[in-house]
Amino acid sequence: MEFTDLGLIEYSKAWEFQEKLFNNNIQAKAKGLPTRNHLLFCEHPHVITIGKNGNSANLLYPQEFLNSRGVSLFHIDRGGDITYHGPGQLVAYPIFDLEHFGIGLKQYVHNLEEIMILLSALYGIKTSRIEKATGVWIEDCNKPSLTRKIGAIGVRSSRFITMHGFALNVNTDMSYFSLINPCGFVDKGVTSLQKETNSIISMEKIKIQTKALFEDIFD
Repeated sequence: MEFTDLGLIEYSKAWEFQEKLFNNNIQAKAKGLPTRNHLLFCEHPHVITIGKNGNSANLLYPQEFLNSRGVSLFHIDRGGDITYHGPGQLVAYPIFDLEHFGIGLKQYVHNLEEIMILLSALYGIKTSRIEKATGVWIEDCNKPSLTRKIGAIGVRSSRFITMHGFALNVNTDMSYFSLINPCGFVDKGVTSLQKETNSIISMEKIKIQTKALFEDIFD
C-alpha cells in the first residue's frame, strides 16, 4: 500500500491524480501486469460534489450563491448523492485492486465504514451503520431526528479497481452543509468529531491513526 498525503488540494487536481492512478491500474490489469494499491489522504477547499445518480434538487442554492461563498461544484462519477468537502475534513481516496485483498465491493464499503467506526471510537464516540444509508452515523433511537452522519462514502469501481472513498468530518465547518440535503437526507443531521467532543482534533494524529487502521483492515 503506497501512501501519499496530498495536503490541502483543489478537488479537480485530486480527481485528476486519482484518475491517473486508477487508469494505470486498469491498463495494467488488462495486460495481465501487477497493479499497485495507493492510499491518498487530503483536505479540500470548500466544494460540493454530486454523484452520478445524485439528485440536483438536493442542492439548495444556485451556482451564483455558491460562488459568493467560495464553494465549487462538481458532478462526478462516484456512487452516492450530494455531499460537501472542506478544510478540517479528512478525505481518504484508496485506489485499490480489490482482488488483491480477496474482497468484493460490498465488503470494501463495509471495511471503509469500519475504519471510520473505529476512528470515532478512539475519540470516545459510538457510531454505527444504518440499513440502506451508507456511511457512519451517531444514532439516537429515542429521537430519530437527532441521528447524525459523521462520515460519508462514495466510490467508483471497474475491474475491481476502486477510486473516490470516504470523508470523515473532523474539524469541519458544519455550516456549509446547510447548502445541501447531505447525501439526499432531509430527516437526519450531520456532525463532526470536534462537535461531538467539543475539542479540536489533531489532523496529523488522525491521519496516522487512519493509515494504521487501513493497514490493519486491508492486511
